[in-house]
Amino acid sequence: MAFRKTKRLGASKKFSLPPPALLGVFYVAFIIAGALLLWLPISHYGDIGLSEALFTSTSAVTVTGLVLADTGAAFTGFGQAVIAMLIQFGGLGLMTFAVLLLGALGIPVGMPQRLILREDLNQTSLSNLTYLARIILIIALVCEALGAVALMFVFVPEFGWNGIWQAVFHSISAFNNAGFALHPDSLSRWVGNPVVNVVVPLLFILGGLGFVVVGDIYQQRNWRKLTLHSKLMLIGTMVLILWGTVMFGLLEWSNPATLGPLSTPDKLWASWFQGVTPRTAGFNTIDTGGMHDSSTMLTMTLMLVGGGSTSTAGGIKVTTVCVLLLATVAFFRRQTTLHAFGRSLGVEEVMKVMALTTISMLLVIAGIFITSISHDGQFIDLAFEVTSAFGTVGLSRGTTGDLDAVGRAVIIVTMFIGRVGPLAIGFFLATRSIPRVKYPAGQVYLG
Repeated sequence: MAFRKTKRLGASKKFSLPPPALLGVFYVAFIIAGALLLWLPISHYGDIGLSEALFTSTSAVTVTGLVLADTGAAFTGFGQAVIAMLIQFGGLGLMTFAVLLLGALGIPVGMPQRLILREDLNQTSLSNLTYLARIILIIALVCEALGAVALMFVFVPEFGWNGIWQAVFHSISAFNNAGFALHPDSLSRWVGNPVVNVVVPLLFILGGLGFVVVGDIYQQRNWRKLTLHSKLMLIGTMVLILWGTVMFGLLEWSNPATLGPLSTPDKLWASWFQGVTPRTAGFNTIDTGGMHDSSTMLTMTLMLVGGGSTSTAGGIKVTTVCVLLLATVAFFRRQTTLHAFGRSLGVEEVMKVMALTTISMLLVIAGIFITSISHDGQFIDLAFEVTSAFGTVGLSRGTTGDLDAVGRAVIIVTMFIGRVGPLAIGFFLATRSIPRVKYPAGQVYLG
């Protein structure tokens, strides 16, 4: 009897999946469920097949925003509500809602759930995870409610009572950095509207900062007391916003396909909006396909960087770039440790960001290569779509709808990996082992 019990325990241990893999399974299951709901006749007006529903569900759960059809015209009110629900669950994290539901039902959150939640929130510690989940939900609901109320002043006068739903939908999409819009030209018709140009960017900037940073600011309210992570995120975000806004305005100021025909105030509003939206927001107020190649490369760079950890944004994250820059400076200064704001970072953080960056670059390059095999479009357009998918941005130059089945499959996989996280996937594929033999040190010549 004891032998059988031991055998069963060994078998269960053998077939158990690590937390990153379980997290991926949950996201896949949720994507499939969303696709089936969007495939129902009640969700669309007859032009959405199973493949389109799967693509839309993946884009919504991964809060990307790439679409094959006009969301406002192809989907009914029920279908739009399903997309909004998928965006909300995908943006805030599936395990966040699961843990909160268990707490509401009085069911204790066990260690397996905490391990998965830790991966979902990109945390290193198991402490205070349930508290962090509650903070995330409160911050999200408050920001989305305030954003919806503000947007109603724009949408209700123009669309009547339907403007209330439009305000709610765009607020949810903006805060979760999803980029889904109910208009074929995204938000281009409001290129010079101050309310849209302030509220929508403010929502996706707050969502992209990360819930840990927002909570830290609310609790401390003092720059000196903020954590190193919060300081790096705030400084990095301000630099990227300033860089993106100024450079986009300079590069596109006279472009007849983008900023050229606009008045000077509208040019400034559009430069601001397009400078911040590549940080995985996905909305646009100008024709993205009409941008110069230089502006396209600028946007792709910002899309790769993305937002912050424990946020609704994608990309390799702002703090990753900050640590890479700090490591580069430390190397040229012959320093063995990294220093920033009176704190130090060890080799483990550098190794983590190096692994994340390497995996990300390889995935993007592989996605572009495979897509280019089956599609002979402009290379920069293909690279833009794949980069947008990996960064879960949703900006498009119009190529996504022209891709064949292989290209769409690549975009779906890229969106999924971009959301679940390259490190989580690599963590799942890697085999952990403790070396039994230590080898003598060797030397590799670099540079």
